[in-house]
Order: sequence, then C-alpha cells, then structure tokens
Amino acid sequence: MTTFPRLATIALLAGLVAGCSSGGGWSDYVAAGKSQPATASPMTVEQISKKVGCKPKMQVDADEVRTAYCKTQDGEFFVNTFKTEELKNEWMDRAPEYNPHLVGPKWTVLGPLKVLEALRGPLNGDLHLTDHRVSMTPQPN
Repeated sequence: MTTFPRLATIALLAGLVAGCSSGGGWSDYVAAGKSQPATASPMTVEQISKKVGCKPKMQVDADEVRTAYCKTQDGEFFVNTFKTEELKNEWMDRAPEYNPHLVGPKWTVLGPLKVLEALRGPLNGDLHLTDHRVSMTPQPN
C-alpha cells in the first residue's frame, strides 16, 4: 500500500529532477520556414485536478515541472505536469518502478493502482504499471 510519506518522496523526486537537470534543451524549436504542428495544449495541474474533483496543494511550482498533492473520495495521489515530453520521460525513468503511473501528454499522475483506475476515465490517461514505456491500457483493434 502506498503511504503518504512514499508519495511525498515521489513529489520530492520531481523537484530534484527539475533542479538537477541541465538548463539546455527546454525549448521546442521550429526550423525557419516550418510551422509547428497544431496540437491541443496539454492540461495544467489545475485542469487535471478540477477534472477529478480535487483542490491541488502545490508541492513544486517550477517552470519545467509542477507537482501537486490531491485527495478525492477515490484516494490520494500526485499530479505532475512537465514543460516537454522529454522532461516527462526523463522524470519517469527516475521514478520508482513499483509505483503505477497514469500518463498523458506532458503529465503524469502517481498513486495507488486503485486510485489510478478510478481516475483513468475522467483523465483519459494510459495506465503504466512498471515501465513507463509500456501502457497497460487496452488498445482498440
């Protein structure tokens, strides 16, 4: 069972990764004459929290990564948003493998499996049980 101290440790890890990562490469560059593909903006910590009915308690509020603690009737969890997909993947590479993740574009939610299963529908995220590169969400045929 995931305890609050363990979840707090994960949130601290998010801050350490943001603080220890190199400063270069945070910007997404587009070559001259090329246009950036139109994509929907990734959700913010506040938007994710609102979708699942919690008021986020910010733990890390940096440019590269934002982390908030949330508690709903489904349980406790952490919401993380990242400036880039690369930063999200780097952070997830360092996250403890025993914790499942709910993953979306430039965001992750960490918490007990039971909680993530409850949040998966409202957030439309992919469930990753160990390796963040392997989704456990069934794909349509």
